[in-house]
Amino acid sequence: MTETTPYDADRALFTREALARLVLCDHAADVADGAAGLVATGNDPDSGPGGRVSQAFQLIELAERALVSAVTYERERGSSWAEIGQYLGIGPAEAEERFAADLDGWRGAFDVPYRLDDTGRTRVPQLPTAAYDPAFACSRLDTWARNRLILVDDEHPVSSGLTMATPET
Repeated sequence: MTETTPYDADRALFTREALARLVLCDHAADVADGAAGLVATGNDPDSGPGGRVSQAFQLIELAERALVSAVTYERERGSSWAEIGQYLGIGPAEAEERFAADLDGWRGAFDVPYRLDDTGRTRVPQLPTAAYDPAFACSRLDTWARNRLILVDDEHPVSSGLTMATPET
C-alpha cells in the first residue's frame, strides 16, 4: 500500500531522527503525566483496592514504550548496539535481538504508512502518532513542555531542538 497520507508533506520536513525524537518526547510526556497521577492523594478514596498498583503498573508499560522509542531514536542518530547495550547492561547482540522487531516496524511504517483494519474500510496508521502527524505533535509537546518544565525559557522547547530535513535542490 503506497497511497499517500494527509501528513506526508509535514513529515517530509523532518528527518527520521527528528521523528524518532518526537515520538520519544511524546512517550516521555505520557510517562510524566502517568506519574503525576500518583502524586496527589485527594482522590485516593475514589480508587478501589489495588487501584494505585494498577496506576503504577501502567507506568511500567509506558516506560517500556518510552524505552523502545529511545532505542529507535538512538539507532536513528547512529548509536551502535554496543553503546545501547552498555546502558541496558546487556551485550550488543542481545540488545539488537530485543529491539529488532520494533525497529523493523518503525522502518516499515515509512514504506507502508497505514494498514486497513479487519473490516477493510478504516486506515490504521503504522507510525506512532507523533511521527505520523509531526506538526500537531510539535505544537502539543511545545505547549506541554512550556506548561510543565520549570526554568525552560524557550517558546518551542521541543521542536526547536529537532533536526529538520534539508530541502531538496
